[in-house]
Amino acid sequence: MAHWAVVVPVERYEAERLFLHETLELTGLDGPLPATGDEVALVAGAEPVVFALGRVVAVGADAHDPDDPGADQPATALDIAYTHRLFDAPLPADSLAGAPGAHPIEADRFAALADKAGAEHSARREWLVGVYLPIEASSQAEAVRAFWTHVQQLGPRELPAYVSPLGDELAMQAYVLGEVANLDPEEDED
Repeated sequence: MAHWAVVVPVERYEAERLFLHETLELTGLDGPLPATGDEVALVAGAEPVVFALGRVVAVGADAHDPDDPGADQPATALDIAYTHRLFDAPLPADSLAGAPGAHPIEADRFAALADKAGAEHSARREWLVGVYLPIEASSQAEAVRAFWTHVQQLGPRELPAYVSPLGDELAMQAYVLGEVANLDPEEDED
């Protein structure tokens, strides 16, 4: 088993932060590629940070992923299953960042990242998440249809989602694009 740093373009990193995926599928990578079973550190190229660790589950051709900016290019696809998601607390990439693509790294370097990721990996808990919109409609059913239309049209780039730990609704925070957003207009005036 080999170890790799896979550097992804900033657009792909931002897309991955918005939705929960079990795997990351990349196309358009040049140069040597990891083999099935190899472990990888996923690096956001522009930040540069390690945002996840994973294991290659498939290497194939002609895959299509609409979230992948390189998907329109015929190339080998790399499918990586997440083992550690570090989106909320990414690790410094140090010298791992570089041009998009796969770059071999030493086993002890990957082990050090895995130790840090494991130490920062927290237990899962339950959360309340909601999107609240004032909607004018002639019936409850029409209001629900309008709600889903707005959610679909605006999405996570424009709609705030409100999240709080289950049982602690007073700790609610708004998130836009996967980050805490201050929606209090009075605080913006400072």
